[in-house]
Amino acid sequence: MSLENIAVGLGVDMHRFQEGGKLVLGGVEIPFDKSLKAHSDGDVLLHAILDSVLSAADEPDLGTLFPDSDEANRGRSSVDMAHEVARRLNVVGARILSLDAVVICQEPRIAPLRGELRESIAAMFDIPVSRVNVKGKTAEGMGAMGRGEGIECRTIALVERAESL
Repeated sequence: MSLENIAVGLGVDMHRFQEGGKLVLGGVEIPFDKSLKAHSDGDVLLHAILDSVLSAADEPDLGTLFPDSDEANRGRSSVDMAHEVARRLNVVGARILSLDAVVICQEPRIAPLRGELRESIAAMFDIPVSRVNVKGKTAEGMGAMGRGEGIECRTIALVERAESL
């Protein structure tokens, strides 16, 4: 592995809560009384991860690949999006070396979900769980996340690109 072929990508996503529906994070349905308002399933964790991976692989961003102006993406599963991103990585000869994610919300609590989230994400990209980190942070009552209005996620991906990129 040459350091010249290593790239870092940053991803950020946030959505506000709405009453009812299913809350999905990292491809896992979370028991909660609210869902995230979005054109797709609103999985902020996967959306941020996918953007960070796409960025590091020098591929178009998530909004370009799956625009909310396309009705085919209404309610679309982010797991389906992840499979398409994994396929694109394979085509360009890129592989994920490491993923790190911070989920910012007052609730639900992320710590009890950490293992399941890591396993779900690792399985989507066929990488070891040890290469995926997910942690939760509260906003200590500050801003929209601190008031419990939604969930924000920030991620970073370390990707090895093919020699030709």
